[in-house]
Amino acid sequence: MAQLQLYFQKFLTNVQKGVWPYVVTVVHIVLGTILVYSDSRSIFAFLVLITSFFSLYYLKADNRFKLIAGIILALVIIPIVGVRNIFYLEIIFQISVFAALALGLNIIVGFAGLLVMGYAAFYAVGAYLWGFFGSQQYYVLHYAPGTQPANLPFLLPGDMFYLFLMLAIIVAAIAGLLVGLPVMRLRGDYLAIVTLGLGEVIRQLANNLDKPLNFTNGPQGITPIQRPTLPGFVLDGFNGLFGGIVGHPADHATLYNVMFYMLALVVIIVIVMVTKNLEDSKVGRAWAAIREDETAAVAMGIPIVKLKLMAFAIGASFAGAMGTLVAASRTFVSPESFSFMQSIGVLAMVILGGLGSIPGVILGAATVVILNLQILQGFSLYLSQLRQSDSVIPIINFAWRDLSAQLDPAKYQKLLYGTILVLMMIFRPDGLIPAARRKRKMLLDETETEAEK
Repeated sequence: MAQLQLYFQKFLTNVQKGVWPYVVTVVHIVLGTILVYSDSRSIFAFLVLITSFFSLYYLKADNRFKLIAGIILALVIIPIVGVRNIFYLEIIFQISVFAALALGLNIIVGFAGLLVMGYAAFYAVGAYLWGFFGSQQYYVLHYAPGTQPANLPFLLPGDMFYLFLMLAIIVAAIAGLLVGLPVMRLRGDYLAIVTLGLGEVIRQLANNLDKPLNFTNGPQGITPIQRPTLPGFVLDGFNGLFGGIVGHPADHATLYNVMFYMLALVVIIVIVMVTKNLEDSKVGRAWAAIREDETAAVAMGIPIVKLKLMAFAIGASFAGAMGTLVAASRTFVSPESFSFMQSIGVLAMVILGGLGSIPGVILGAATVVILNLQILQGFSLYLSQLRQSDSVIPIINFAWRDLSAQLDPAKYQKLLYGTILVLMMIFRPDGLIPAARRKRKMLLDETETEAEK
């Protein structure tokens, strides 16, 4: 393992000299684009294209070149690929959503060291905020179940969504403060258990606030939810682009998917900029001090209560913004989308990518989403096709149609997920892309352990 890492490090060192970073990056992007465009259903082709973002990150090239290449890749190539196969665009949208959630939780867990297990509650706050005001639910309050008219109006027009995207940040931040206040004296496992309980309280409120007044429609959820209208320049621009390159204008539903991808991309960029500035600020260094040793931080005069509440509020605001975006995109919101397993999933993305690492948690989110939505589902579909055929396995003469449905890979997502996390904790406990500070600490610990031996 160490020898393999050494060879890989030498390869990266050689590649990052002279013009090679530019050549490798361009070839990676062009190759991925050609592969996906020629075969719009290939898992391998999609992985080649999506990993070109990490070529831009890893290889040492001029920042202007990286910026131009990233804009072309994100704003031109991926939307065109998404129009050819809308499932690809859905995967990238899901990556954006969970990357934003992971970045928000990374503020709380990775920067401030506060183990929170009910993070999906803040996601629910943003989703239900627009779900209530952007739907017919306000008028449903005035009718007994089963007695409302067939065509109730929407409370607010769809374009109010952009205002509520901002309001969700504020409301979710307030919810973060309310959740954070009761747990200021707690640490470690106790903090995790209490935040888990508070998160479940919010989910159960969404599940049960359908009586005596029907605010949330209970477990059935709220639908339909308004989408913002498509601006005229978006319709004309996208249809001109797709009509000229893809060969046919995109339909209305596809254009909405492209628009929500663009909005998610804008939110991600803003979140990354805010997170990066916080990491390099006095607040970020104070969070690091609290995470490493809270007692020493108090002795140095750091206001830990204020900074912990700030971490809760900022992390919650990221989730609130994405909740509003997802509610408008799906036109549906229900309590099942904000379960305990959702919080665990986001926490696992942070741990997998690297606590405190901005690119790490984005990679962790991308890895989990691609694994769940692309690789496992692709294998499940392939096995389903084999079961419907008359082919057999040559060596053991076993008919594929006799293969049990219980062996469907999609049913073992959590098992594979857990196995990957266990292996990560054994072989790479600092994550896929560790934060610089954490990497130095791990190297120091290893050095001290070897010295003791």
